[in-house]
Amino acid sequence: MRFYEFGGWDAPVLLLLPGTCCHWKANFGEVIPLLKESFRVVCVSYDGFDEQEETVFPDMLAEAEKIEAYIEKGFGGHILGAYGCSLGGSLVGLLIQRGKVHIDHGILGSSDLDQAGRIPAYIQAALVSRMLYGMMQTGRLPRFMQRRLAKKSGGEREYLNKMLALFGCAGTGMAFVGRKSIFNQFYSDLVTPLEDGIEAPGTTVHCFYAEKMGEKYLARYQRHFKRPDIVRFSMQHEELLVCDPERWASEVRRCCGLCDIRKERVKSE
Repeated sequence: MRFYEFGGWDAPVLLLLPGTCCHWKANFGEVIPLLKESFRVVCVSYDGFDEQEETVFPDMLAEAEKIEAYIEKGFGGHILGAYGCSLGGSLVGLLIQRGKVHIDHGILGSSDLDQAGRIPAYIQAALVSRMLYGMMQTGRLPRFMQRRLAKKSGGEREYLNKMLALFGCAGTGMAFVGRKSIFNQFYSDLVTPLEDGIEAPGTTVHCFYAEKMGEKYLARYQRHFKRPDIVRFSMQHEELLVCDPERWASEVRRCCGLCDIRKERVKSE
């Protein structure tokens, strides 16, 4: 696991956690410049998903422990915020649930928080890892997905293309990722339990709720977290992040209790 830091050393810390099988730069490269004026941005690069290492993703709890150790050593066990994209939101929940470090503001980016028994999870992970591994090796979609994408148009097609780029479908830049890492990440996310009614003193959980995903996801946020701040968007999964990064960055700053620096500069000019 590696940690990439940006911004001022004395600024409040914001941890960024990528989504399932996503490269940290593909996931957050466009928004880091929008955040580093306000935060000391720390972007996590999971085991098995960083080209600078020869590692295999172990499981969600092992990754959580490494993140906790980094926060403890580098920041005294306390950071201002953590944003988790999709699967990264599950890790944000785990970090708050475990209580080993303190996060003032945990933000879940339209995470699905899916959980399953070991046998169904194994079957799902086997199917998904086979498909994603092929996509990462070739940088192309399977033919059946290409046909489906060809039927989309306008904004929906743009959104899907941007989401697919997170998985390396814009070239072969993710070909270094092994099938075992893909399987382990997908499987362990499904079988690692997130408790109900998670609450930590001094921590606010913000859930970016993409309404087009469906109300069952809103119910999950309200079940797993006690009194979450539900931030609603009439959008699809992580559409705000990939399609409107300026607004996304502004919402992250707002959740963390910081003013929007860019807007304040415009007012002063």
